[in-house]
Amino acid sequence: MDKISDTSDSDGVIRDAWRRVRTASLDLVAGLAAEDTVAQSMPETSPSKWHLAHTTWFFEQFVLSRDPGYRFFNEDWRFLFNSYYQSVGPMHARPQRGLLTRPMLAEVLAYRVCIDERMQRLLEQGIDGEVNALITLGLNHEQQHQELLLTDIKHLFSLNPLQPVYRDFPIAPTTSATPLEFIAGAEGIIEIGHVGSGFAFDCEMPRHRTLLHPHAIANRPVSNAEFAAFIREGGYRTPTLWMSEGWNTVCQRDWKHPLYWNDALDAEFTLAGLCEIDAHAPVSHVSFFEADAFARWAGARLPTEAEWESAAHALDPTKGNYVESGLLHPHAGTATEGLQQMFGDVWEWTGSPYVSYPGYRVPDGALGEYNGKFMCGQYVLRGGSCVTPRDHMRASYRNFFAPADRWQFMGLRLGIDR
Repeated sequence: MDKISDTSDSDGVIRDAWRRVRTASLDLVAGLAAEDTVAQSMPETSPSKWHLAHTTWFFEQFVLSRDPGYRFFNEDWRFLFNSYYQSVGPMHARPQRGLLTRPMLAEVLAYRVCIDERMQRLLEQGIDGEVNALITLGLNHEQQHQELLLTDIKHLFSLNPLQPVYRDFPIAPTTSATPLEFIAGAEGIIEIGHVGSGFAFDCEMPRHRTLLHPHAIANRPVSNAEFAAFIREGGYRTPTLWMSEGWNTVCQRDWKHPLYWNDALDAEFTLAGLCEIDAHAPVSHVSFFEADAFARWAGARLPTEAEWESAAHALDPTKGNYVESGLLHPHAGTATEGLQQMFGDVWEWTGSPYVSYPGYRVPDGALGEYNGKFMCGQYVLRGGSCVTPRDHMRASYRNFFAPADRWQFMGLRLGIDR
């Protein structure tokens, strides 16, 4: 699969990427009823219908409206489907997106068709490098929302007593447990951050030097069986394992296990409904607080994002369990030498706060609001998940969430000092 390019479109790469990404979003909702696309299960999630509209709004707002004579599809929708771009105008409150029974799903789909047609005409006319870069950003933005759409519908369905199935998926092959080993990482001054001509978000740059102390990271993510042992040994009842804010969260929200697990610790809700927990698959849907507490219980710690990227930079980011596999769930890896499952399956919490790299400057204009303003109170995750598009991932990619969030496919890999 071709990467989404950010160069001139002389070879038609951006047109092919446009069709592929926009079609993928529609494929994700093909099995949903209109009612499924409207509801919002918590303030942090969004309805599927809103994801479809917002990703379309992005292209209309930032690409098509560059034409001074452009007329918007619906002026009111500029307000409804703006997410957080204060510099382009007001927006509908995020926690109330589930109240938008109108416009109807059919109208949102018609909106996508209209904007797709307008964008196709623009692409056929030819675009310059600046517009190409905007479209490339918009397509990568839509891929982020494709992942969010799946995790948001999973959370919504999990709250339904009927435990509906989003999509049946194939059963991953059964494997035996891979022994946990620690692999020594690089030491001294290294460079991290995006390098090369391919696309990257602004927060992945600039490439810079950083110092790594002697350390090692685990050859695989923490498994469900290992996390279950933490629970059975009182992990959620031992305050000394937790950061203060994490312990307060555990008590206030009555956490006893990862999100979607049952109290018997033998089944979990998935996009295919309730399924038996695979003991050897990576644990998922744990917060930073839970990941940090487990690491402390295990006599280890979370790797820093520099340690993680240094270990992953020589690996092929296309090799992993991504959304294209159709599993839509983490699966157990196959025992091999070296690092396993660095990409796909679960986003891996690091011990690094999401802050700017040395020399980072917020881009000019409205798109400067994309990443920089969120560099406060969040932690970095690396590696992608089972619902991440395959060509969206690279070693330098920095995902970020608040430390109590866990509705994404979030897991962990251990690190130690040496």
